[in-house]
Order: sequence, then structure tokens, then C-alpha cells
Amino acid sequence: MQTFFRVFIALAAAALLLAPPAALAQDTKKAAAPAAKAADTAKGKDLYPAGYFDFMLKQREAQGQQDTPELRNAIRDELNTRELLVREAKKKGMDKAPAMKTEMDLAGQTVLVRAYMADYLKAHPISDEALHREYDTIKSQMGDKEYKVRHILVDNQAEANEIIAALQKGEKFETLAAEHSKDTGSKSRGGDLDWNTPSNFVKPFGDAMVALQKGKFTTTPVQTQFGWHVIEVDDIREAKIPTFDEVKQQLIQRMQSQEVDAYLRQLRVENGY
Repeated sequence: MQTFFRVFIALAAAALLLAPPAALAQDTKKAAAPAAKAADTAKGKDLYPAGYFDFMLKQREAQGQQDTPELRNAIRDELNTRELLVREAKKKGMDKAPAMKTEMDLAGQTVLVRAYMADYLKAHPISDEALHREYDTIKSQMGDKEYKVRHILVDNQAEANEIIAALQKGEKFETLAAEHSKDTGSKSRGGDLDWNTPSNFVKPFGDAMVALQKGKFTTTPVQTQFGWHVIEVDDIREAKIPTFDEVKQQLIQRMQSQEVDAYLRQLRVENGY
């Protein structure tokens, strides 16, 4: 199952991973004046607009926290501390500095972009039919077998042929990999790449791997964009493929990312970017 999950891992847009913000403008305008006035006239009163508290409480509940007196007190304390620090920063004129104004503007853009992308994805849901098609496509690309494979990667065909000749004389694949392979990620493990499906490799490598029997190595070097490979298959087994339901959420993220990428490309074209 480990190898299958790697197939589904894809770049997802940052907007997909963040919860949409709530609008604060109206509540802030209504509550700002009385809250500030109370804070200035009575010790112990909250210093912040009421809308801030409601917004933060909803955020914490969305994160799984329970609405308890302890949580409410913690939110009040955090918001009051924020307000005190903001006031001190404004006394020093920090909010007027050009770099600070730019950073605050960018932070506001981030909130707006998050909200817009969340709204866009809500309006363009991924259907179960499309998810099933994607699942079937990836499943067919994987094949029905997994291979426990080793390789030795070198710079040129002549060196690969020398390694093959050494293997044919009985030298150990693991020893030759440790001595000659330029793949730093696997050479210390005797060239071991663990269990994989052919789709996890570039086509020349995957094709050569599938053509080998268990315990055999390639007698002709395999060229890819990375160099020249000598490949050995240690074992072969039936692929362990998770069910659709087990990977549904990963499929949704994958296809949402594709949806966002397509939309952004279209948006750039429409605006001459």
C-alpha cells in the first residue's frame, strides 16, 4: 500500500489546505466604538471588538476544541494582549512604516485569496464519477505486480558493462553497488530501491525491470536521463492496492489541485499574463 499512496501524493495548492475566513467588517464596525470606550473607562473590560471574539471562537471550534469557560477566557486573554501590543506598536508609528504597510497589505491579500479559492472549490465540486475515473486510471497505470529491485547507476555504458561482467563472474550486486553506484540514496543499501511498481520509474527503467525474472539482473545496460543502470530484481509479488474509499480524500485533493491549476492558467490567459 505504501507505494500506491506515493502515486497519489501531488502538489496541492496552499489555498486548498486552509479553512475559509469569515467576514469581520460589519461586526467590527458595530462593536469597535463601544468596546474601545468601555476599555478606556472601566478596568477589566475587554479591549477588542466583539466580532473578533466570535470569529476566534468559531475558528477554535472548527479545529475541534470545545466551547468551555476555559477556552473563552483564553481567547479573551489572547485578544486583549494583542490589542495592548497593537496600541503600543501604533504609538511608535510602526503601522506607518512603508515595509510594515506592505506586509499588512499582503497579509490582507492572503485572507482574501483563501476565501475566494474556498468559494471557487465549493462551486466546482469533484464528482464521485470523476474520482472513480481517476482511481481506475491510476490503478491501470500501476499494473498488478510490485518488484523489490536494486540498481547500480554509473555515468557511461562502458562502466555499466564492466559491472555486468563482474556480476556474471559471481561478484555480489550489493558490493558492486556500494563501490560504483552514483545513486547516493541507495548505494549504502547495496542499491536497494525497496518495493515499487513500474509506474514509479521512468519508462526505460520500468520496462527493463518488468522483463526480468526474480533473482536476475540486466545483461544489457539500461539508459535513462540519469545515466546507465544495471538492474536486479530480488522478488516479485502481487500489488497491494488500497480500495477507492481508502484513498478518496487523497484523490479529492489531487483533483482539486488540478482544478485550481487549470483555473489559474485560464485566468492568466484571460488577463494577458
